[in-house]
Amino acid sequence: MSLHDVRRDYSGDVLPQDLASFEPWKFFTRWMDDAIAAEEVEPNAMLLATIGLDGRPRSRVVLLKDASSQGLVFFTHYTSPKGEELAANPVASATFWWPVLMRQVRAVGTVTRLSRSENEAYFSERPRASQIGAWASRQSAPVTSRDELLEAAVQAAARFEGVDVPCPPAWGGYRIDVDEFEFWQGQSGRLHDRVLAKRTGDAWEATHIQP
Repeated sequence: MSLHDVRRDYSGDVLPQDLASFEPWKFFTRWMDDAIAAEEVEPNAMLLATIGLDGRPRSRVVLLKDASSQGLVFFTHYTSPKGEELAANPVASATFWWPVLMRQVRAVGTVTRLSRSENEAYFSERPRASQIGAWASRQSAPVTSRDELLEAAVQAAARFEGVDVPCPPAWGGYRIDVDEFEFWQGQSGRLHDRVLAKRTGDAWEATHIQP
């Protein structure tokens, strides 16, 4: 089958027409709740785009772990490529795609690290296997085989046998301070609904934009 022939028509609720009192964070929370209720696969998965050290864009999927008017929170290794990229250029774009509901959200903003206490609080709630994995992995570094990675996990498990696994010093969270949201709702005939909201200071201004 040719990719030209792969197509699907969209449908969904119309976005609010009166945007005078539109509140992006409340709307995002509602859509996230809808995605969870619709049993979207990994509803909190987001495509995180950063600016590479060579100026080229880089993107990968990470999991959203907190969302509030303070920002979008995710966790990773600070020594990973995305950690290095955010250290050099602390801006990011996050995109959520919910195919069951035919919805997409794009969020853009500056990025800051979470505090050590916030990192430790979240890390303590992770499954023990995930905690061990954080110590075993040198994220994105070359590995000769999967056996090497599994052996590193065995060694990390032995190191912390019988004790709580501490949060690695080079592992932690980031918060995207969102100053731009775009909400996209698929509609029939590719006449999609889109609302773009931008923040200036503490005030948000939203407008409809064409598909």
